[in-house]
Amino acid sequence: MEHNYSPTEIESKWQQAWTDANLYKTDTTSNKPKFYALSMFPYPSGNLHMGHVRNYVITDVVARQKRMQGHRVLHPMGWDAFGLPAENAAIERGIHPATWTYQNIAHMRGQLQKLGLSIDWEREVATCSPEYYRWTQWIFLKFYEGGLAYQKDGMVNWDPIDQTVLANEQVDGEGRSWRSGAIVEKKALKQWYFKITDYAEQLLTDLDQLSGWPEKVRTMQANWIGKSIGANLEFPIVGASERIAVFTTRPDTVYGVSYVVLAPEHPLTAQVTTSDQKAAVDAFVAEIKNQSEIDRTAEDKPKRGVFTGAMAINPFTGTEVPIWIADYVLYEYGTGAVMGVPAHDLRDFKFAKQYQLPITQVIASPNQNTDTPLVAAYTEAGTIVNSRQFDGLDSVSAKKSIIDYAEQQGYGNGKIQYKLRDWLISRQRYWGVPIPIVHCPKCGAVPVPEADLPVKLPEDVEFTGKGGNPLAQLDSWVNVPCPTCGTPAKRETDTMDTFVDSSWYFLRYPDATNEQQIFDSNITNDWMPVDQYVGGIEHAVLHLLYARFFTKIIRDFGAGDRGKTKLLNFDEPFKQLLTQGMVQSTTYKNPQTGKYIDPATVLDRAHPTDPVSGIALEVTFDKMSKSKYNGIAPEEVIGKYGVDTARMFILFKAPPEKDLEWDDADVEGQFRFLNRLWRLVLAAKPGTTVASGELSKSEKDLRRFVHHAIQAITEDLDGDYQFNTAVSELMKLSNALTDADCKDSPVYAEGIETLMILAAPFAPHMTEELWQLTGHSGSIHTQPWRNFDPAALIADEITLVIQIMGKTRGTIQVPATKDSATLEAHARESAITKKFTEGKEIKKVIVVPGKLVNFIIG
Repeated sequence: MEHNYSPTEIESKWQQAWTDANLYKTDTTSNKPKFYALSMFPYPSGNLHMGHVRNYVITDVVARQKRMQGHRVLHPMGWDAFGLPAENAAIERGIHPATWTYQNIAHMRGQLQKLGLSIDWEREVATCSPEYYRWTQWIFLKFYEGGLAYQKDGMVNWDPIDQTVLANEQVDGEGRSWRSGAIVEKKALKQWYFKITDYAEQLLTDLDQLSGWPEKVRTMQANWIGKSIGANLEFPIVGASERIAVFTTRPDTVYGVSYVVLAPEHPLTAQVTTSDQKAAVDAFVAEIKNQSEIDRTAEDKPKRGVFTGAMAINPFTGTEVPIWIADYVLYEYGTGAVMGVPAHDLRDFKFAKQYQLPITQVIASPNQNTDTPLVAAYTEAGTIVNSRQFDGLDSVSAKKSIIDYAEQQGYGNGKIQYKLRDWLISRQRYWGVPIPIVHCPKCGAVPVPEADLPVKLPEDVEFTGKGGNPLAQLDSWVNVPCPTCGTPAKRETDTMDTFVDSSWYFLRYPDATNEQQIFDSNITNDWMPVDQYVGGIEHAVLHLLYARFFTKIIRDFGAGDRGKTKLLNFDEPFKQLLTQGMVQSTTYKNPQTGKYIDPATVLDRAHPTDPVSGIALEVTFDKMSKSKYNGIAPEEVIGKYGVDTARMFILFKAPPEKDLEWDDADVEGQFRFLNRLWRLVLAAKPGTTVASGELSKSEKDLRRFVHHAIQAITEDLDGDYQFNTAVSELMKLSNALTDADCKDSPVYAEGIETLMILAAPFAPHMTEELWQLTGHSGSIHTQPWRNFDPAALIADEITLVIQIMGKTRGTIQVPATKDSATLEAHARESAITKKFTEGKEIKKVIVVPGKLVNFIIG
């Protein structure tokens, strides 16, 4: 009976069979070594895209192979389900955010299941579920209890028309609200923060533990944390008791300070400004108020400032220097003030030139004439000059001397500072985790008792998109008695940043259904850390940094009321990290209008033109998106070729960390390969796979090819994950089996069986079907992964190249040996050598063992 390869029929059949058999339920009973394979969980937007498919297929191949290698594998999935899009859907569609979210989850779960992923769906979590966010609130209470969660005034984006707070991503490049179009204002509101700065040094130094992470990601995190070693120096204000504190990494330049700059928002700005300068300062502060941080600090924009009219004293020189405010100084960074040293800072030099401020050189380059005015800032190390007792010192070593002097004189002190700022977690939105705090007029901020968790989101909320947070307008929810004293009080109406939800979800999966505690520490410590984490490079800093932060805090705050045992006994959550590249597709753009053209309207792909104007189009590869008309729905590919073809293409087209350029011809190529593999396996004669007796040369050659494939594919799936070369090895093995002339041999049967097993993680449905059709019992995915036999890789014969005077004249087959004398003897006796050396003297012989013999003749 002929069996045709029908992917649609095969794939639905086996997906159901695997579900019925609970094939991918996590093994929790054996003593096998553990392996935790995890993809970053998706936001339930409604549909999977090819980027999702790539991410989850990569992790699935890893999980499948690890099971076959004898590991117990945890491979779960969940949903990062809170966030603004659901609230927008509620406004636009008149549907509750929960309804919209759970509909999307149901649809996307079905899409994921059609990819044949070996996921344990019994461990599924959704961050919007009260069963999950109860524990997010519990974590918040532990943070609060430990002084790591606090409130302070902070600046937010405010839409004056809709009367609501906007996230940074809701403000366009012109500073307008994406919703109302109004110019966004900065407004001070009391906000909740997490004290991530307390862990800055640990987060930095522990990057050294992450040898399984891309160097690029570790560098990005180190730069984000931004450790600086320097000094806090204080500049007294003339006529006032206050001092201006500045942090500097260049205390060696302090004798060159010719002005001090405050951030416009600095509290001292209003205090020091003189009456003559008040109007100019107020106007400048008002103008800067609505500028973004990016605009203010951009390197390519001129730096602007205003003199406050006040003076400060450089304590090291005793001279008075002017106090300015400037757009490039931010109150949130450092002390909100900087010292201006124009001779040795590029930005300060431009600012001083623009406003005609003094430029005093205090570090000289080698062989420089310091009497000559600087034409540009000198920012390198050098010799200290114009700095009194420090003159002549090397500027690098002088830093410590100047800091010591500052401490002795009371001018300041040495300090380590970080660019990292505390994490603002407040969001004035409905669809997020309610912050479990009650504000009492008598007791202040009171944590909700753990027994009363979760603080659930109310159902009866109206979504208009105006008037601020919908929660704040629901009196029946806001007004509650104080948990401590019973006085009428009000709930906190801010919800948490959705990054909070995703900062600990990987800790919940090992014990996802636990209703009594956040997780059983024995279970989670058994599975953690995650052995392989897969996700986009866009999460290199924030998500990964926050997840590391949460892990360290939960490790440190122990098990709460359940004793002193730590909840977590490890420092880092993710052992290995793979940041997969984007999936790109062809785009067509009109170079004159900048508009993207739908490929369906482009008739001649070889010479594409605008269907309306006839203008030649630009053709590029870009990330798939609806706006560029280059998105390809996974269902479209799966419907035409099947899941296994889509998986094989995605794995073969590019190394996982590189961007993948979609190509229909390459998809077709993988479909053809799977068809060839299908026919090859079914054409093989059933027989024993255990060879006995002496093998023929062709059998030995084939067995060597089979075991080389086992070795190469195993190495490709170990650590660096070169799936593309692994698929290439599958193709080579398939070709070798097709060309083999020992198809009745047990060696050939072994090769066919090995091919199926090696292909199983890549094309799980097709190989499962072939496994059954070739008379095997049980699932192919429960078979042990093949180990290569080192003896099989040793060749009995090698091909020896014969050269005469460095020119190749032919090859001969000789016994495999590294003995140079034996190789030379075989070469001398060959007909090739005799032909080309007849009548000539061999003066020298060069032997490269295992490769060639070169005769030098005279």
